[in-house]
Amino acid sequence: MKPVITLSIGGSLMVPGEPDVAYIQKIANLLVKLSRKYKFAIVTGGGAASRVYARAMRKITPNEFLADQVAIMSTWQNAYLILAALHGKAYKTLPKTFDEAAQALETNDFVVMGGTLPGITTDTDTVLLAERVGSKRIVNISNVDAIYTGDPKKDKGAQKIRKMTADELVALAAVKDTRKAGENFVFDVLACKLLARSGIEAHFVTGRNIVDVERAICGMPHSGTVVR
Repeated sequence: MKPVITLSIGGSLMVPGEPDVAYIQKIANLLVKLSRKYKFAIVTGGGAASRVYARAMRKITPNEFLADQVAIMSTWQNAYLILAALHGKAYKTLPKTFDEAAQALETNDFVVMGGTLPGITTDTDTVLLAERVGSKRIVNISNVDAIYTGDPKKDKGAQKIRKMTADELVALAAVKDTRKAGENFVFDVLACKLLARSGIEAHFVTGRNIVDVERAICGMPHSGTVVR
């Protein structure tokens, strides 16, 4: 059986305002090319749309469960775009559970999921999916090109980290990921802790550098961050 690579694709990459159809197809084409060697378990984020709907729900009712639930729907919309871009080469629908995803990978090269449960992010979904399907490598594809010591958009002194251990990532996330609205650390703290327990290596690259995405998938050196 081909090894499984688990991908987390940031929603803001796919939908920077309106859906970037050309980019979505570009990523899908790369994955189809690489499916000669790998199977792919894919989780899509919700991006800006998920935050917009979560804020709207909070204005309607002070219920964080419902805010999470409506945000999850945005992740599903993005997952359907990736599913469609794979042109019938993936499992035909979005699995509702990690068990269903694992079963689907037995006979398909691709399975695509959105978010699952209120209270957890698609970062956490990604690690749980990777554990369930026996993936040895996670590739986190986002607008950020690596893990930094701080927010590179706000902190001019933030330093790129090329290599780190999972425990070091947990420690950094514990400080930087406050889980407040608008906070956007590259990987949430629960996902980091799950990554540490799993022993799965993780690669963090920007989706705008398609060469780095391919190199990360293949376990080759790239300009992002490797956690192992």
